[in-house]
Amino acid sequence: MARRQSGYLMRMLYFPAGMPLVLVVAEDWTLRVAVRAELLECGIEALGLARLDDVAEAVAQGQMPSVVVLEAGLPGADSPALAQLARSVPVIVVASHTERAPALEQAAAVLYRPVSVGEIVVRVKHLLEGQPA
Repeated sequence: MARRQSGYLMRMLYFPAGMPLVLVVAEDWTLRVAVRAELLECGIEALGLARLDDVAEAVAQGQMPSVVVLEAGLPGADSPALAQLARSVPVIVVASHTERAPALEQAAAVLYRPVSVGEIVVRVKHLLEGQPA
């Protein structure tokens, strides 16, 4: 299915269960809110979460994400549950150049700060289209 957006055709993967869901997980509220708002503006369902515990709760409630945008350095980022999620769902990690987190090893993409909201959204769109991030 193609949609016209900003002067170009954008193809998005649509899943039988409905629109793809992107979880934006960041303690930094400005990152979380800005990325979520931009994704919503593009017609992509997005949920902003402040903690990794919230991800487990969302998945338990049946909100399985198609992509996760994750701020590196969150408490619990080295958990086995996150590693398992990263094996089944592409994870985009936003990190500083000095961070060495286990989440970085299994990420579909690592974006180092300073990174723009637009760059993050482009990577999410690529993953939703089935392209490498």
